[in-house]
Amino acid sequence: MTTTLRLPEQNQVLLVGRLTRDPELRFTQKGTAVCGFDIAVNRRFKDAASGEWKDDTTFVPVTVWGQTAERCKERLKKGSPVHVEGRLSMDEYTDKQGNKRKNLRVISNRLQILAYAQAGAGGEQQEGSPEPSAAPQPEGYDDVPF
Repeated sequence: MTTTLRLPEQNQVLLVGRLTRDPELRFTQKGTAVCGFDIAVNRRFKDAASGEWKDDTTFVPVTVWGQTAERCKERLKKGSPVHVEGRLSMDEYTDKQGNKRKNLRVISNRLQILAYAQAGAGGEQQEGSPEPSAAPQPEGYDDVPF
């Protein structure tokens, strides 16, 4: 008699980062709101060879559904800090050249806005609002600094 060890499956992601662009809101044919944006997630580490502190930035696409998606469009903008909880999802497609491609993204089931970025006249940051931080840009991103 052989027994198979059954492992629990888990697909849970927790991320904190800043939006790299303004959220894009769309609606499905049935009228369900869906919002998409990317966040930059930084990891600071000390380089063993040089002893210098370095930043490693990962850019993560996020999809939010329903009423939360509508609130994201209303309240978030490029540079907004967020805490995202959700699951990983893999999209597969064939590009125009016939190559098979895969995209990994987070489907959010909970999102918390960490601070409200307040802009004064001329788009300047007001006192008490979070200071934007710079992050390296991946290829294909135009004008991403926060």
